[in-house]
Amino acid sequence: MGYRNLGEYIRVLELKGQLVRINAQVDPELEITEVTDRIVKSGGPALLFQNVKGHTIPVLTNMFGTLDRMKLALGTTDLDLLGAEIGRLLQPGLPQSWTDKLKMLGKFTQLSSFIPRVVRSGPCKEVIEKDPDLTLLPVLKCWPEDAGRFITLPLVITKDPETGQRNVGMYRMQVYDSKTTGMHWHIHKDGAVHYEKANARGRKLEAAVALGGDPASIYAATAPLPQGVDELLFAGFIRREPVEVVRCETVDLEVPAEAEIIIEGYVDSAEPRLEGPFGDHTGYYSLADYYPVFHVTCITRRRNPIYPATVVGRPVMEDAYIAKATERLFLPLIRLQLPEVVDVNFPLEGVVHNCVVVSIKKRYPGHARKVMHAVWGMGQLAFTKLVVVVDDNVAVQDMNEVWWRVFNNIDPRRDVVLTDGPLDALDHSSPQPAFGAKMGIDATRKWPGEGHDRQWPDDIIMSREIKALVDRKWKEYGL
Repeated sequence: MGYRNLGEYIRVLELKGQLVRINAQVDPELEITEVTDRIVKSGGPALLFQNVKGHTIPVLTNMFGTLDRMKLALGTTDLDLLGAEIGRLLQPGLPQSWTDKLKMLGKFTQLSSFIPRVVRSGPCKEVIEKDPDLTLLPVLKCWPEDAGRFITLPLVITKDPETGQRNVGMYRMQVYDSKTTGMHWHIHKDGAVHYEKANARGRKLEAAVALGGDPASIYAATAPLPQGVDELLFAGFIRREPVEVVRCETVDLEVPAEAEIIIEGYVDSAEPRLEGPFGDHTGYYSLADYYPVFHVTCITRRRNPIYPATVVGRPVMEDAYIAKATERLFLPLIRLQLPEVVDVNFPLEGVVHNCVVVSIKKRYPGHARKVMHAVWGMGQLAFTKLVVVVDDNVAVQDMNEVWWRVFNNIDPRRDVVLTDGPLDALDHSSPQPAFGAKMGIDATRKWPGEGHDRQWPDDIIMSREIKALVDRKWKEYGL
């Protein structure tokens, strides 16, 4: 079973020695970031800052900051096993037989048990502030050149103006004053699509922001789910219990009832405002640009809430482990479309969208190129700037081996593919925003049909017999 709320997760972290309470006074401007950065990069625990200068609300950081803690947050000891379950649940396709129909019926029955459950009230309604003031929240200013304080771990909830379908996304929010923030959703995101549809109808887009949901719901807001899959339904599946939701006070939306803080409001198209710069997960400051303004109409919260935050910056940071969870959980869905894929690696230094390494069971000349182009046409992988393809015997999680194969296996003229396409909006190297060049590298063993008529050499591998002999005699060597 998962966690009903953030408090339950904090208690488990503490029981397992994975959380430290800090009683010394800390400043939400820069100081919390520096402490958190040092702890994240040393593989340290989650941090609960209980004495935040100028505020009465504690701040929680680094709750997902190791792979083990990411597993703990999602209630699993094996992300690959959880990924296989997710793959079976989300597998598309029409039933071909009565057996398939029964399986699909079972899938629908299972899914229906995780549909978010509407309740009349919840802990997030213990205090209702009809005259909201964002400055009372201990929002962090993370880096010296940041334009101000940014909410960094929000669950932004909107509805499609055409279909009424809910979306939960995670978009940073610069706090401008007591009642307005920026809404930094990129043009490719579902929240931005809802916003554009509302604009076309001459309407404001209602939005609600949940801070401090249960860990599965927080993760779900970041997950690259297939179109039409409700993030809160997905969270319910992960935690094996439906997420309870409650109606907002001032907008027509439902929010997690067990959240710490809910910020209600709307986004208006009439007044884009300069947002940023912001020290981003790429390790660089993302540049200032114009984004919509979120107007706050109400804040509801627990009586004694905890404010969750993540600090992003030069890798490796907490978001890297969220990305690693996504890599493992969504590998089965990649294989549904590309059965030849054996494994994938999103290298931490590649900040997800800059590099993907794929190993394949190669079956024909040009197979690696087919996989490159398929990756560039697949959901959020479409933003990948560099795709490296290797053979199925390569351990893609070992980047030393990957680079050894790349440096030795490629003829640059033959094995490097250059193309153009959409890029992540945070890519600062492209000549135009969100569009530019991509590169594919085919580091697989080359076949004659690929223009390589020379003999390809074998890997140097010691015989099994000698390996076994040395294993048996190792203590005799005195090494």
